[in-house]
Amino acid sequence: MEAEKWGRRIRAYRKLKGFTQESFAKNLHISVSVLGEVERGNRIPSEELVQSIAQELNITVEELSPPELIKREEVNN
Repeated sequence: MEAEKWGRRIRAYRKLKGFTQESFAKNLHISVSVLGEVERGNRIPSEELVQSIAQELNITVEELSPPELIKREEVNN
């Protein structure tokens, strides 16, 4: 479920910024299949990948993160 939330947000921001999966994956130096797995919710992105995605999209990691995860981290701190 967590993977699906990441995937939906990454896909939405990617499309909002006008990237195709192919161009975005190329910019991130990952395969299209890995990006597809992340966007479909079959793979949770690593922390490093999340940072790279946010940087490529010119947004913060917090903006990219599913809101439920941010709230959970705040409660745990």
